[in-house]
Amino acid sequence: MNRLIALDMLRGYALVSIMVNHMPISAMRQVTLPNFSIFDASEMFVLLSGFLVGIVWRAVEAREGRRMAQRRFGRRAFEVWRAMIVGAVLMALLSAALLALDRPHTAIWNQYAIWILDNPLGFAGTVATFWVQPNIIDVLALYVILIALSLLVVPLMLRAPWAVAGASVLLWWYAPGLNAMVPNHRVENGFLFNPFGWQMLFFTGVAMGLYRERIMATLWPWRHLLTVLALGMFAFGSAIVIGAKIGEPGLAFRQALKLVYGSIDKWSLDGTRYLAIVAAAWLVAVPFARPMEWLAATRLGVALQQIGRGGLLTFVACVLLSVLGDAMQMTPAGQTIWRRLAVDLWACLALWWIAALWLQHGAPWQRARKAAQAARAEARRRLPPLS
Repeated sequence: MNRLIALDMLRGYALVSIMVNHMPISAMRQVTLPNFSIFDASEMFVLLSGFLVGIVWRAVEAREGRRMAQRRFGRRAFEVWRAMIVGAVLMALLSAALLALDRPHTAIWNQYAIWILDNPLGFAGTVATFWVQPNIIDVLALYVILIALSLLVVPLMLRAPWAVAGASVLLWWYAPGLNAMVPNHRVENGFLFNPFGWQMLFFTGVAMGLYRERIMATLWPWRHLLTVLALGMFAFGSAIVIGAKIGEPGLAFRQALKLVYGSIDKWSLDGTRYLAIVAAAWLVAVPFARPMEWLAATRLGVALQQIGRGGLLTFVACVLLSVLGDAMQMTPAGQTIWRRLAVDLWACLALWWIAALWLQHGAPWQRARKAAQAARAEARRRLPPLS
């Protein structure tokens, strides 16, 4: 259970980081993960989501069978798809309202505001078909595809994990070319978050959730060596980021590093970012497990847990608060860092408040509704057949 509360805290941090990092002149943006790590909150979100899929799938299948697990995640894919559409529409409407009030913002493309007013059903339809993937909300488009794929991939992973791993790596290798074949409104085609590449990280997380005891039992004798390697990989990624910030004096250093890593491509998930987030996962789960448990039990950790448990509602709230906070920081122009920091803190408190309200009122209602639906379905299943 302690490990799970730490995961909730990390998911909450990922949402806060996504919110702040999409506010271009945010004060808190200068101290978030991408400032000292080669990966960012997107990798955290996808890996943790995969891990939780693995944990939940195994528990549901053991208790109710594989078909019920597939039904559950099929329903979850639909819920994420629905949240993507609702979130995109609300985000575009908020953008239109802010522009009408002369509140400029750069967190998202202002064209969405024009489209939603000119043709609201058309805009919603293009989002629903993945033809348009509005920024910030676009990670949900990736999430829909990955959860839907899990209905087929997880049963294969339980039967032949190494074969699935090999196929996943092969798909990742050819990801840029495959993504370019997917038509949409972008000139270069394809999803912004390339699902052919990001699937490898997601299903790595799924495998960690499905086989966590077996994995830890196998790796535990090598934990000291693996910790050194993980620290080295994280430090290497940090060196790339810091080297980029140094500028001209660090040119030789950056060129030397580039001989090792080649190129960085977040959107197709390059190997350096993948190895760095996997290394960080090892560090969090093994050498830093106790500090993470302690941090998760602090007041700040509990607040982040609540944000992490808020589900799709908090993700949509995170998107809307990012746009609103950006507009508040940009007008009037030339705000001091303290005023921008006040907006950041307000957005974080608002996100926590929304999550806390949902956990207190919305989540129990949702669980009761789903339990009633399941009971009705079970009752129908037990009815004797008509003669």
